Amino acid sequence: MHVMLLSCCILVLLMPGPCLTAPTLMPERESSPSTEPQVDLKLATEYLQRYYNLQNDPMARIRRSGPSFTSKVKDMQIFFGLNATGVLDSVTLEVMRSPRCGVPDVEEYSHIQGTRWNKNVITYSIGRYTRDLPRNTVDSLVESAFSVWARASSLTFVRSHTRNADIMVEFVTNEHGDFYPFDGPRGTLAHAFGPGLGIGGDTHFDDDEYWTAGRTGFNLFVVAAHEFGHALGLKHSRNRESLMYPTYKSSSSANLLSIEDVANINALYSPVRGPNFFSRFSWSSQNNPWLSGSLFPLLMQNKCASDLTFDAVSTLGDATFFFKERYLWIKHNEQYDIKEGPITNFMPKIETSIDAAFWVPRRSTAYIIHESMFWTVKGSVVRGKPRLLSHFGFPALVQDVDAAVHIVKTGRTLFFTHDTYWSFNENRRVMDFGYPKYISEDFPGVNTPINAAVHKEGFIYFFIGPQVYKYDYTQKHVVGVEKANSWLGC
Repeated sequence: MHVMLLSCCILVLLMPGPCLTAPTLMPERESSPSTEPQVDLKLATEYLQRYYNLQNDPMARIRRSGPSFTSKVKDMQIFFGLNATGVLDSVTLEVMRSPRCGVPDVEEYSHIQGTRWNKNVITYSIGRYTRDLPRNTVDSLVESAFSVWARASSLTFVRSHTRNADIMVEFVTNEHGDFYPFDGPRGTLAHAFGPGLGIGGDTHFDDDEYWTAGRTGFNLFVVAAHEFGHALGLKHSRNRESLMYPTYKSSSSANLLSIEDVANINALYSPVRGPNFFSRFSWSSQNNPWLSGSLFPLLMQNKCASDLTFDAVSTLGDATFFFKERYLWIKHNEQYDIKEGPITNFMPKIETSIDAAFWVPRRSTAYIIHESMFWTVKGSVVRGKPRLLSHFGFPALVQDVDAAVHIVKTGRTLFFTHDTYWSFNENRRVMDFGYPKYISEDFPGVNTPINAAVHKEGFIYFFIGPQVYKYDYTQKHVVGVEKANSWLGC
C-alpha cells in the first residue's frame, strides 16, 4: 500500500459577503474569455500539469485548443461541477486561481486512496502548536474534530504524548520535510497522509494561515475534521454537502458529516467485536497489505540494528536522507523526530533502490542515482524522467557508482566507484582532467568499497559497512569512526 498525501483543498471561502470570496482578475461576466490570455494560459497549463496529469512538452508551444489540453480542462470542470466546455472561461480560471491542495484530482490516483488502519483504536499526538490559539484551545478543537468521526463510526481515538502515535498533528510552515511544502497565507491550508507506517496518518497545518475557533480566519475545527478524514483513508468527494468536498466552508454545526461521509467511513471501518489494539509498528500481517507480499522486507527495517548499513546518504535542504534498499529515513537537522517508510511514500516516481545521492546547495537540487540512471529533485519534487549517468561525462564503461558527495568549498562532486573516484566540476559541468584516481591514494585510511558519503561541517563522512569514517578533507586523514546507526539516534 502506498501512502499518498491527501490534502485539504481550500478553494473559495463560502461565507456571506463579497469580501470573503477569493479575488479574481477576470471580468464578472460568467463564461467570458480571459482579457489576459497569455497569463491565463500559463496559469491553466501549470494547473492542469500538476493536478490533472497534463503532459509537459517543453519543446511544444502552449496551445489552449489542443485536444489534450481541452480534455483536461473538461476533467477539471467536471470535478468542480462547472460547465464542462473545455474553455477557459472566467469561472474556471477563478477556481484555478483559488488556494487549494497539492494532491492531483485525476482518477488515476484514486487506487492508492481509500486505504484504512488495520484497527479501530487509533492514537494521535500533537507536536508543534500554532501561534494563533492557546494550546488548550487547540487540544479541544483537535479532540472535537476526531469526535466527528468517532460518533459516526466504530472508531475510538486516544491521545498519546509520544511521537509514536498513529496520527501526528503539527503546525508547520514552508518546507517541513515531507516533500509537500506549504506556500504561505491563503494557499494550501493543510494536508494529511493516508493510513500507513511512518509518516502515514500525519496531519500538517500551515502556520502561515490565521487559525481561529470562530468564523474569522480559518476555523481549525472544520479544517481538522476534513484532514482527519484523509488520515483515516477517505478521499475527496464531488458532493458539495460532504465534509470531504475540497473547498473550505465555515460551519456553526458540530455535525459536519453528510450521509455520504457516514456511509464512507463505515464502509472502511465496519463495527468490530471487542477492542483491537495493534501498535503502530506491530500490525498483524495477515490482513495488512503493508506487511504482506514483496513489501514485507521494506517495512521491517530496524534502524538500531548493530549491522545497519546504508546504500546512500545525502542532505536535502535542512534534512538528511538515508536510503537502504527501497526504504528511507529522513532526519531533520534541527529536530529529533525521524520520518520513515518506503521511498515511494516520499518520492512516488522512484520505485527502485538507490545507489548514491548528493545535494548541490547553490542549485537547491539533489541527484538520486540508481545504476546508470539518475533523477533530479528540486524544490522537494522529483522533476521529469530519469536521465543517463553519462550526462555527467562518464565513459560508457561506467554503468553505476557506489557513492557520491558534493564539496561546496571546491565546487566539485566526487563519484566513488569500486576502488576509484571521479571529480566533476559543477561550475563548468564537466569531468575534471586526469580522473579516475585511486581512492587509496587520495583518501588514506578509507576502505573500499564505499557504501555512501555525505559532506557536513567541513568533513566527509564515509559510510562503509556498519561504520562511518569521519574524514578531514583538508588534512587528508580519518579523524574518527562511529556506528552508522548512531546517525539515526541509536
